[in-house]
Amino acid sequence: MLQTLAIQNYRTLRDLVIPLEQSNLITGANGSGKSNVYKALRLLADTAQGGVIASLAREGGLASTLWAGPETIAGSVRRGETPVQGTRRTKPVSLSLGFVGDEFSYSIDLGLPIPGSSAFALDPVIKTECVWAGQIPRPAAMLVERKGPLVRSREPDGDWRTVHDRLRSFDSMLAQLADPAATPELMALREQIRSWRFYDHFRTDAEAPMRQPRIGTHTPVLGHDGADLAAALQTIREIGDAAALDAAVDDAFAGATIEIDARDGRFETLMRQHGLLRPLRAVELSDGTLRYLLWIAALLSPRPPSLLVLNEPETSLHPDLLPALGRLIASAAERSQVFVVSHASRLIATLEQQQDCRSFVLDKDLGETTVAGLDDLDRPAWRWPGR
Repeated sequence: MLQTLAIQNYRTLRDLVIPLEQSNLITGANGSGKSNVYKALRLLADTAQGGVIASLAREGGLASTLWAGPETIAGSVRRGETPVQGTRRTKPVSLSLGFVGDEFSYSIDLGLPIPGSSAFALDPVIKTECVWAGQIPRPAAMLVERKGPLVRSREPDGDWRTVHDRLRSFDSMLAQLADPAATPELMALREQIRSWRFYDHFRTDAEAPMRQPRIGTHTPVLGHDGADLAAALQTIREIGDAAALDAAVDDAFAGATIEIDARDGRFETLMRQHGLLRPLRAVELSDGTLRYLLWIAALLSPRPPSLLVLNEPETSLHPDLLPALGRLIASAAERSQVFVVSHASRLIATLEQQQDCRSFVLDKDLGETTVAGLDDLDRPAWRWPGR
């Protein structure tokens, strides 16, 4: 489980450090920075896939994603006594992401390339990466350390060993150097991060692929686009918790049941509803009904991830369905750490009733995202490793 999430200089997240529980809920007004927290988690996940630089490029590059305000905000500015104005920079340009885990902790620091060193002048470069044990990256707790192109790991006797001395500035050591013999910490951490699962807005329009019969194979993990919905539901019924599947459908649509038509190897989702003489095919279901079935398939996966991140799962759902969705998410939190971004009051109320749910309400102050009620005493201990 992740214990702490830390983000520095990413969009509105100038300096965000929050403690995490088994179930975590991010709420707040539009523009408060909820989506930025979700995107920052996705960037962290991209490091294990070797795609963090490309992901930043899709967002417009480092120049577009960096915190746009002053390096520091004086107390007189916050009190309204003086206007916001630029100050002389004392620290290098940096976008940093990190977390504290139960076993290993990790951080990555991205900056700008040396001017004139490459035609890829807008590409961010990885300046440092660190893996350590515990909360604070003390020298004695450091396990693997990357400074520029040089990567070294700590041996069992405490001495450092050079793993690589020419690692490219766009390659993460998590993606390139994880080895069960040479760097077992990197291997364990990479596999943990690669198990993280993200679900955003599912497409449910008339041409959406899950509305049509598709060749089905065992699908323990619903695809990010939901195209394999029928196969995922059938997989839950055969090797997962079929009773939980039936209960989740009935909780949202009283008296309804789900069937999978597997004719000639092509799978199609059917729903039987009370009072109808025939089941409704996926092409006949409303967007909200189909979207809810997608959430059932995602949250009841027979192969639960270590971290499940949901961005505004209430989209296109009727408010009456949100309590049932909240109960479904709470059930998933018994098997995975869950991170939910939402602004739907009925879903928020249902999730906040859960014992292990930690709720964060985001505010914005002078363009910076802050957490309401999280003062310095509640903020977890955190320190960014130096370059």
